[in-house]
Amino acid sequence: MKINWDKIFSALEKWRDDVSITDPSVTTVAEHYKYNKAVNKPWAVLVSTIISLRTKDEVTLVASERLLNKTKSPKELNAMKQSEIEKLIYPAGFYRNKAISLKKIASILLEKYNGKVPSLMDELLALPGVGRKTANLVLTEAYDLEGLCVDIHVHRISNRCGWLSSKDPDETEMILRKILPGKYWKRINYLLVLYGQKLCRPVSPFCSNCVIKKYCSQSGVEKYR
Repeated sequence: MKINWDKIFSALEKWRDDVSITDPSVTTVAEHYKYNKAVNKPWAVLVSTIISLRTKDEVTLVASERLLNKTKSPKELNAMKQSEIEKLIYPAGFYRNKAISLKKIASILLEKYNGKVPSLMDELLALPGVGRKTANLVLTEAYDLEGLCVDIHVHRISNRCGWLSSKDPDETEMILRKILPGKYWKRINYLLVLYGQKLCRPVSPFCSNCVIKKYCSQSGVEKYR
């Protein structure tokens, strides 16, 4: 199947612009910290993305701000007690495990990287609790480097539309790296995360309002609105 990526992304970009006009507050967590000059950008994106795992964006944003208002650097977080980190990021999912990971990450960054977040994929993946989604988001949003961030929304929509067939986000990323033009790598997460939250939901998606339905095979969709 030939995929018309230009038309797909053009439709998604227009939809995103229209949503932003009606709701200026719409933003992803990574976007919020990308343009927030109050904290170190790579550190903020790394911390907020770790907190975001299995957590709703609205919860993540509040929890991240609470923590980053107290700890604007790995040095400050490393000096905190784990219990205090837990309290600040609650009720994020698995907040105790995330507090442990963040504490370990802060220590490693101080010991190995002089308190800076690395900008290489392999070094990011070596940090506790950091997977490919988090690493790619740090590379693209914090450092403006090449990366392709695939989360559950990108994974679901890519499979649902029939652009590919994969079993998990990591496999989806590897396939997209082969079939998706490089100019869209940084944009796909930015666009599909919101699209997955607003329209292309996991259960009973709003197919009647979909702006890319002509490019979607509705694979696996049993019920839609």
